[in-house]
Amino acid sequence: MSMMIGYDGLREGFVHSVETGGMVDGPGIRYVVFLSGCGLRCLYCHNPDTWRTDGGQLVTVTDVIRDIKKYRSYLTCSGGGVTVTGGEPFAQPAFLAELLAACKDNGFHTVLDTSGYTDRRNAESALKYTDLLLLDIKSINPDTYKELTGVNIDRTLEFLRLSDFMEIPTWIRFVLVPGYTDNFDDIQNMADFLKPFDNIEKIEVLPFHKLGEFKWGDLNIPYQLTDTAPPSQKILERAKSILEV
Repeated sequence: MSMMIGYDGLREGFVHSVETGGMVDGPGIRYVVFLSGCGLRCLYCHNPDTWRTDGGQLVTVTDVIRDIKKYRSYLTCSGGGVTVTGGEPFAQPAFLAELLAACKDNGFHTVLDTSGYTDRRNAESALKYTDLLLLDIKSINPDTYKELTGVNIDRTLEFLRLSDFMEIPTWIRFVLVPGYTDNFDDIQNMADFLKPFDNIEKIEVLPFHKLGEFKWGDLNIPYQLTDTAPPSQKILERAKSILEV
């Protein structure tokens, strides 16, 4: 049933790419929209080709919805829907909010995959059309977070607090990077910090990988983690046990 949400179908934004059968970006089978642009410079980013806001195809909200509708049957039957990610989707906050609104208006379950790097006004505009939040927290240690991303952690933590206030179901994503985020004191501090949040349904611990390293080379951007190996299964399991996932 249509929710009759107000949005401008002619709002334009840059879409880097789409995936029509996503299986790891929320429940069910998902249509994944990768928006262009990101203000973070994560050392292990596997999509540096999404950093430029104008690096994709300029489309309208109506264009995107028209394509999503082609896949309605299996998105709906699988318990899936639409996931908006990036880059960092909040690099295009107005387009993001209106795209999510249009998805809700057309009956699609919405997932927002973000680092939370935005201000409160933009966050509220998007979260009110979000069924599930995937929030990427690189580290709870402010110094490590800044070293990994180039930005401060404050906005991400405020974003989490807002999502809790708005009662948005949330999955936390944490990437275990040897030499950076495998400090078990920091991981315990993260577990302690996250414990009081009633909206957190799941914490996913993901192993660092270098599958996107070749993109850095293609873009002539120095990649600092060439010599960093994925975490061992033992360390990964210990991190999971601390975070109780």
